[in-house]
Amino acid sequence: MPIERLVSAGGVLVREINGETETVLCGRPSTGLWGLPKGTPNSGETLKETALREVEEETGIRPRIEGKIGTTQYRFKRSQDKARCFKTVHYYLMTPVLGDTSLHDAEYEEVIWCSIAVAIDKLSHENDVQILKLAVDMAARRGVPKQ
Repeated sequence: MPIERLVSAGGVLVREINGETETVLCGRPSTGLWGLPKGTPNSGETLKETALREVEEETGIRPRIEGKIGTTQYRFKRSQDKARCFKTVHYYLMTPVLGDTSLHDAEYEEVIWCSIAVAIDKLSHENDVQILKLAVDMAARRGVPKQ
């Protein structure tokens, strides 16, 4: 069976409150899944446009891109048709412009701001943890906006 190659784009939202850097996680507490917002490009959309749209839809927060963090890659077998897939996800460092996590779409049960330590503990996949750590280092070099 051939391998289907998939591409997604998303972001790591960061802010500083009372001297502590926070990030946003999207979760399904009922299954224990926690991740970073990301999704598939619409026809004609650039990766940056996809990342901006997906982060806003999934978190309820309109973001601004501060720079590209990097990519993750992983393999999985799709449950509905058993297709073998190889996925590349492009991540961008983002800061909030406006909005609120209560405005997130129905894809996730819960969207939260949390400390980096809590996020590292909650994230379900190690590749998300590594992207988050890179984002925090990048934000520290650039300066995280204070809220």
